[in-house]
Amino acid sequence: MDLNSDLGEGFGIWRLGDDNALLGIITSANVACGFHAGDPSTMRKVCEEAAKNGVKIGAQVSYRDLAGFGRRFIDVDPIELADEVLYQIGALDACARAAGTEVVYVKPHGALYNATVHHEKQAKAVVNGVKAFKDLPVLGLPFSHLLHSAEAAGLRPVQEAFADRGYLPDGTLVPRGQSNALLTDTKQVVERAVRLLDGELVAVDGAVIKVQAESLCVHGDTPGAVEHARAVREALGTVTAFV
Repeated sequence: MDLNSDLGEGFGIWRLGDDNALLGIITSANVACGFHAGDPSTMRKVCEEAAKNGVKIGAQVSYRDLAGFGRRFIDVDPIELADEVLYQIGALDACARAAGTEVVYVKPHGALYNATVHHEKQAKAVVNGVKAFKDLPVLGLPFSHLLHSAEAAGLRPVQEAFADRGYLPDGTLVPRGQSNALLTDTKQVVERAVRLLDGELVAVDGAVIKVQAESLCVHGDTPGAVEHARAVREALGTVTAFV
């Protein structure tokens, strides 16, 4: 199982999460590319630390929404959205290459991630943006339009699950702001991760959802993120990047 986390989500003088600590635990880093968070110096520092720790770098692309941290749906023209995805990947890849590594996958952030589950045009736009850069793997929710579009375009679709997010019975995430959206107890987070090894997770209503995830996410901005990630890694035993 690959263990990933969202990093580089500070901006300017603002810091969010302990990136350096998490980079000593995870195998893949979803790095903010400047549209929902992140700035050039933050991006470059995270890439440098990822390279030192042998952590794979992924572009966490977003709507252009710094004020909303990329958690608000935006009805972007698909052509414009594809171009913005391309722009973000290219910016992060420049920082990665300066650190002696490169971007090797793409994962949407926040509202864009959730929109591409059901929004076919935006899902295809994200894939088109990736294709314009390079044929990179795409992380997304199982059975989403995003992963279907990626596969149809000849990209590798990577099913992802979340150790610290609540799930609805249909396999989608509980919207942030609602009760049960986040798992904050380390024991619960570890139990979720271990059960995922058997291809199952439990929704907020108790329903069991079948999923074959290749990558498991522990959010870097969740309270207790470092403790969660460390406990999950110990419980999983062997963790290996999917790329």
